[in-house]
Amino acid sequence: MCRPVHHEVDLPATPRDVFDAYLDSRRHARITGGPAKMGRREGERFSAGDYISGFNLEIVPARRIVQAWRGSDWPEGEYSILRLELRPRGKGCRLVVDHIGIPEAFREGVDEGWYQFYWEPMQRYFGEAPEKPRARA
Repeated sequence: MCRPVHHEVDLPATPRDVFDAYLDSRRHARITGGPAKMGRREGERFSAGDYISGFNLEIVPARRIVQAWRGSDWPEGEYSILRLELRPRGKGCRLVVDHIGIPEAFREGVDEGWYQFYWEPMQRYFGEAPEKPRARA
């Protein structure tokens, strides 16, 4: 496995608003521009676009989402672990993202995909011009 992906993203929305938008199929689809079927409970499956699928491992309302996550072109049965921490920051939210266990051949695409399909669209969705989030290797 490769090194983890770590992002910290400041969003102009409350942790509750970000949590609800991420786990609501309709809002998730509006943010990413692709179809989404998001489970809202631990153990439920989710899919986003034609590429991402998995299931929820831990759901703590307005605070944390942990998912077993995979790309459709990954080796059969191989999952990574995505952890989204939502922290209050002023009138908004800091989203701390740790994505571990990504197969090396897919790490760069997943890392850039978070910016392209999630962080920039989320900033627009919540009403702020996108800035590139801070990343730490």
